[in-house]
Amino acid sequence: MHDFHYQGSQLHVEGMSVAALARKYGTPLYIYSQATLTRRHRELNQAMAPVEHLVCFAVKSNSNQSVLRLLAGLGSGFDIVSGGELQRVLAAGGDPRRCVFAGVGKTEAEIQFALQQGVYSFNVESEPELQRINAVARRLKKIAPVAVRLNPNVDARTHAKITTGTYENKFGVAFEEIPGVYGRAARLPHLRLRGVQMHIGSQLTEVAPFAQAVKKVAPLVAQLQARHGIEFFSIGGGIGIVYRDALASGQPAWWRGAGKKFITPQQYAAALLPALRSLGVKILMEPGRYISGNAGILVTRVEYVKRTGHKNFVIVDGAMNDLIRPAFYDAYHEIVPVTKLGGARIASDVVGPVCESGDYFCQDRPLPRVREGDYLALLSAGAYGFVMASNYNTRALAAEVMVHGRKAALVRARQPIPAIWSGETVAPWLK
Repeated sequence: MHDFHYQGSQLHVEGMSVAALARKYGTPLYIYSQATLTRRHRELNQAMAPVEHLVCFAVKSNSNQSVLRLLAGLGSGFDIVSGGELQRVLAAGGDPRRCVFAGVGKTEAEIQFALQQGVYSFNVESEPELQRINAVARRLKKIAPVAVRLNPNVDARTHAKITTGTYENKFGVAFEEIPGVYGRAARLPHLRLRGVQMHIGSQLTEVAPFAQAVKKVAPLVAQLQARHGIEFFSIGGGIGIVYRDALASGQPAWWRGAGKKFITPQQYAAALLPALRSLGVKILMEPGRYISGNAGILVTRVEYVKRTGHKNFVIVDGAMNDLIRPAFYDAYHEIVPVTKLGGARIASDVVGPVCESGDYFCQDRPLPRVREGDYLALLSAGAYGFVMASNYNTRALAAEVMVHGRKAALVRARQPIPAIWSGETVAPWLK
């Protein structure tokens, strides 16, 4: 469960009124629930307790300093994909020795910085990257810990733009090539073969693809452990969350989600632990969306209601620059009024003010009849929301708030408009 719910007619996050937060901090506004973040991390930890493991939160899903500080305090590791994300983790009090550095395009500067900070492992995507890491480590007179990301060629059966585990994707090394790659890497003197990694995709709502991938890869992990002494197997992330019917009452509806089955940590662990227990290596997981997704909402204010022909447009102050997932992926976010509204529903497009036809949050969705000044909440926006925001149309980045019980804190101030161009200068010949 998450901690967004109605009390009477008012939407609340934990013990706080969402409308009151919107009035105080303005909109568009991201709001995060500390209780939900904590619960999700602990549930996954507890489910995987039968094996030695480390949960490495995917920073790319939500990199707010308060989110990272909270998770670091819970003992979380971190999955990072850039030198900037590593700096964020360090600033938030995270331990670099509990960080894995992923990504297909690591620069020499990023590799050097990560080595100097002592990251737990590089998740390596190619042989040229292995050679580059070896060269940087030689220059620094260090030994670099590495794990090669293998591509198991397992179809996660999810959205094409978030599938990562087939040979059609840019990620990892083909399963069949892994023994040879490890054999050659073992001859590079400044590398330590610490583990092996895989990640088949995001927003998986069935456990079968996870189980299929682990079953396929487990014998290879055992082989690599025997030959090269690897100490961990990272099974990646990808556990899906509820986007539809996210406010449905009762636990069964929460996991059923508009007729779809969703994975609980207990189901996930039950399917994977039998194959993982026998390996005798540490298991790493790299969840992002599962921990942060349902922990956040985006609140936006209705500016106009416009009827054109057969269309009803609800024009709000949030836009694709604040939450790009609907425009980018055709992603679904449940949209609810912050104050419950009765009466008939009307098919509506919820759109923003950005000058793009793709600037919409939903199309032809039955919604209550809203009016100018009403607040709407886009649910399940805690992952890949603010982190993908931009200043398109010279729009300021939204504010972020974290709630803990009956306390709320502004954890990112709304960006001042002049700050958008503060790094720009006028060419001298134009002055």
